Amino acid sequence: MENFIYVIEDIASGRAGVVDPAWEPEEIIALAENKGLQITDLLLTHSHHDHINGIERVLESAPNARLHLLKSEADFWGRALARPELHHGGDVLRLGSTEIRILHTPGHTPGSACYRLPAGDDLITGDTLFVFGCGRCDLAGGDPEQMFHTLNDLRTGLPRHTCIHPGHNYAETPTSTLDEQAQGNPFMHFHDVAKFVHYRMREHDQVRSSPYGPIPKPSSG
Repeated sequence: MENFIYVIEDIASGRAGVVDPAWEPEEIIALAENKGLQITDLLLTHSHHDHINGIERVLESAPNARLHLLKSEADFWGRALARPELHHGGDVLRLGSTEIRILHTPGHTPGSACYRLPAGDDLITGDTLFVFGCGRCDLAGGDPEQMFHTLNDLRTGLPRHTCIHPGHNYAETPTSTLDEQAQGNPFMHFHDVAKFVHYRMREHDQVRSSPYGPIPKPSSG
């Protein structure tokens, strides 16, 4: 599935937060051990199987770790969770002395979240925003109109130098800035919701395939 799994280290305390533990939990555990880190938090961008299937194994190795997700995603998921901490958009999660701001970014799922790291220079985007792409909206819980508004909010509401870290390795490069996305991501070129919905649901998968590269911004959208 070409997933990216992220480990966030709080240098002062040696605590670690794992974003979307999946597929290779033993590698996640080994990485933390090799760096002398204690996994204390699991952060979910959303609840699709390809982003959560390592939760149980990581919790076995870190039985006191807290599990974080948005309340709206927990409601959509409908699963009984061990030690969940449910959040709302705008909440701040504290990993030791590291403050991580949680953004509610619906569209791929109702409770999809992005995690904005200290100083605001880095944004873990899950399946909301890929490098030169965005998450599907035709799966359970997907809503292309919500995705349109979410992407526009990211484009207009965050600094252009923000570096995005997506949930999948679908592009020619693993990271990018919001400025590069505003210029080259076709999903960020639309100002009309109906045109966006048509492109996301009917056109995109017919005309593009990974690895994604930039598409020049049209004169109108």
